Amino acid sequence: MIIVHHLENSRSQRILWMLEELGLDYQIKRYQRDPKTMLAPPELKRVHPLGKSPVIEDLDANGGRVIAETGAIVEYLVEKADGRLGPPAHRESVLRYRFWLHYAEGSMMPPLLLKLVLGRIPLMGKAAVKRIQPMIDVHLDYVEAELAQRPWFAGDVMTAADIMMSFPLEAARSRAGLDASRPATIAWLEKVHALPAYQAALEKGGRYAYA
Repeated sequence: MIIVHHLENSRSQRILWMLEELGLDYQIKRYQRDPKTMLAPPELKRVHPLGKSPVIEDLDANGGRVIAETGAIVEYLVEKADGRLGPPAHRESVLRYRFWLHYAEGSMMPPLLLKLVLGRIPLMGKAAVKRIQPMIDVHLDYVEAELAQRPWFAGDVMTAADIMMSFPLEAARSRAGLDASRPATIAWLEKVHALPAYQAALEKGGRYAYA
């Protein structure tokens, strides 16, 4: 049994979606953000020292293990599911799979987070945001060009790379300028949101502002 330590409006929504796609048994332990700071509650530090979500516990006869970091969890679940949602067989698709799997958190999320944080700082923060948006636009244009060439990030089939890319693109549509001017990306998001497994994850996960 897998326990997902699920924080509202966070990256952990991707893990619920992935578990639904894989058909693995899981339970959800929900956490609410502090209404003033919007940070995760201290209870999460009892699960993992970083106190962040997502974190999963995979319980087995030996007591189980705790795994943190979205990318690491995603790769762990691919292995647990005997390669399902993993890299396609074609070499070029494998390379694309690896790239997008790591690009989501390594390249696209940092400027999105920076914009969010600075946007909450009066005066100087708002001025700084104007410099960050052009950086985000570079990423959005790049994603749009790639999705205009293929239906999914790695190729012709959905993979864990698509699951990883969902949160930064949802965040970008919510607060960083992703709109109908990038139709391939919007079409991809709408396709993802219509998936039965995605809808099931939303129903089980509770409040999620980005879908």
